[in-house]
Amino acid sequence: MNKTIITVVGKDAVGIIAKVCTYLSNNHINVEDISQTIVQGYFNMMMIVDTSSSAVPFGDMARDLEQIGQEIGVHIRCQREEIFEKMHRI
Repeated sequence: MNKTIITVVGKDAVGIIAKVCTYLSNNHINVEDISQTIVQGYFNMMMIVDTSSSAVPFGDMARDLEQIGQEIGVHIRCQREEIFEKMHRI
């Protein structure tokens, strides 16, 4: 299983989750877990997704989502699960 951590941060707006999830669905990327909050008008979302069924290479997915983020005014970052875990291990 190929897991990726996706984070989305920025000013809250209508359609953020829809845009991100539409891209994931169109590319056969399954959302396994999702958490989102809005604090004083700022949106924060973290997703764990499975990219095993997707034909889109990791780098292309990361660039596509970053571009979607720019279009809707948020910052989207993708990290492979193993890198994320090593970076956040203490």
